[in-house]
Amino acid sequence: MSLFNNKAPEQYFFKDDGKIPNSKYPVLIYRDVHKGKGDEAAAWYSDLFEKNGWTKSWRDSIYTFHHYHSTAHEVLGVYNGHALVQLGGEQGEQIDIKAGDVIVIPAGTGHRKISSDDDFSVVGAYAAGRDWDVLRGETRERPQADKNINALPLPAADPLLGASRGLVKLWFIKA
Repeated sequence: MSLFNNKAPEQYFFKDDGKIPNSKYPVLIYRDVHKGKGDEAAAWYSDLFEKNGWTKSWRDSIYTFHHYHSTAHEVLGVYNGHALVQLGGEQGEQIDIKAGDVIVIPAGTGHRKISSDDDFSVVGAYAAGRDWDVLRGETRERPQADKNINALPLPAADPLLGASRGLVKLWFIKA
């Protein structure tokens, strides 16, 4: 059962740290979006993300090493457990997330899992079903990663709220 509490998402901004490019767009964290857990919640996230144009969904955890994607914006819906994640690279911010939370990560933004419950699980998907890469902030990755990120269009819709709310308003004012 969805809560869709209509609270504004938390916004986190991270600057290029020399290794991880990060983004001019904020990471968005929607809290307590869904009450359910397990397969029911995972299916709910997958269906909603797909309805809003965020596809190629998968179910797993989050890598424990700093990484980012230069070819896709990513959404993660937490459907089990709790984790401490770090956003923005090594100098970024540590944030607690739990079942029911959704994180929207703009291309270029570093992220990793620091610790978690054994059952911690997320559904991931990508705006417009774009193919994604995994970059670790190595010198050889740039400037191609920067070119990829700058060439990406903004998503047509927020993965939760659709084409008229959420990131559509928050990211477009930064464009």
